[in-house]
Amino acid sequence: MRFAVILALAPVPALAWEFSPDPICTLAHDTDTAEIVITYDVNLPEYALAITLKNGTWADAPVFGMEFIGPRPLAIGTDRHVTDGATLTVRDSGFGNVLDGLEYNAGAVAVSGATTIPMLLTDAAPAVRAFRACPSDSPTTS
Repeated sequence: MRFAVILALAPVPALAWEFSPDPICTLAHDTDTAEIVITYDVNLPEYALAITLKNGTWADAPVFGMEFIGPRPLAIGTDRHVTDGATLTVRDSGFGNVLDGLEYNAGAVAVSGATTIPMLLTDAAPAVRAFRACPSDSPTTS
């Protein structure tokens, strides 16, 4: 219900989720309020989610969470996020729940403190699948 109210009140542009393999695997989406970028660097190996507000800054909050709304609803959260002005970043060695949420649902809301960022996911699945299949330059082990 909260997601429906947020989407009804928030103007959402018709910009698609986009995938790029260069220079590292990147999944990106732009909204009226924020730029969302997920990267995977095989050399670390590490995933990173960065949400950069177009206006204002992230307040310090003890928990960052995402709620996915749709056929496979999911709520995830972490206290391992970092805020740097307008950008909130989460890094981890695994992002399966985030990618599942993006691929299999119709919408999401990112929340930290009083800041909420709604995201439409209706066109995210193809870009998420390409991101998951992103080729890696990882060395082979013998």
